[in-house]
Amino acid sequence: MRALVTGGTGFVGRALGAELAAQGATVTLADVRTDGRPPEFEATVARADLSSWAETMRLVKQARPEVVFHTAALLSAAAENVPLAAYQANTAGAFNVLEAAVLFDVPKVVFLSSIASYGPGVAEVVDEDVAQRPVTMYGITKVTGELLGEYYARRFGVDFRTGRYPSIIGPGRGGGGASAYSSAMIEEPAWGRPYAVPVPPGTVMPLLYIDDAVRSLVDLAAAPASQLSRRTYGIGGFSPTADEIAAAVRTQVPGARVGFDPDPETTAIVESWPQVLSGAAAGADWGWKPRYLLDDTVRDFVSRVRTTRA
Repeated sequence: MRALVTGGTGFVGRALGAELAAQGATVTLADVRTDGRPPEFEATVARADLSSWAETMRLVKQARPEVVFHTAALLSAAAENVPLAAYQANTAGAFNVLEAAVLFDVPKVVFLSSIASYGPGVAEVVDEDVAQRPVTMYGITKVTGELLGEYYARRFGVDFRTGRYPSIIGPGRGGGGASAYSSAMIEEPAWGRPYAVPVPPGTVMPLLYIDDAVRSLVDLAAAPASQLSRRTYGIGGFSPTADEIAAAVRTQVPGARVGFDPDPETTAIVESWPQVLSGAAAGADWGWKPRYLLDDTVRDFVSRVRTTRA
């Protein structure tokens, strides 16, 4: 299988590329920045700005993918700072990828959407049928990407599939999103550094460990079309409070210095999201179930950081 991963040098894209390569796929990692750490697996790295129609067409023509995993996006906090850049990267980027799929006969596009596509005022538990009224630019672009994919499926027959994700956490997540604290409050103490959490202790954050996120993308892409009852699936994980994450970290890292210094802007963004994302439809249609819950996630996360330190 030939797979193109957009956002391929980023957190999710790199991990996804590694799994696809391990399964024998021919992998192209595409990103607007390609000057960072090279992949530890066999892959072609291609520079492409997906907000450019011409660059996107050139990329897809050269890669000749059988499936595009579209993970590239400007994340929530950065998108609030520069809404125009978020529109160009996220909305125009999704349009260009779908247009290229039609022009170059790409059979399948898998899109990474987000719980940020919901807005305030919804129930604590949401599924795919809950109305999406996001209040952030990032969330708006994710809804737009989902709808564009639905249109291209109806109009041009693109096999478009979406996973709608909670905050994906794991080593190397980095910043850029309002939910980034959920990784940083594990990674920083594992490195022996203090961390001040920018939300109140009781703030609930739906989470999914990176290994589960990658597995869900691969499984969603591989699921027979006859088994799918919809094009968009919520990918359920687990939903701890910030204080519960801190307690799990202290269990794995005795003496961990995790405090709280709430930032009103970050808190407002996070609290506009639902508390639980249901994965019931994904479980029923293609057998989705997370393998990592809170304690498993923190244990494996800390172990990987310690291995890197060693």
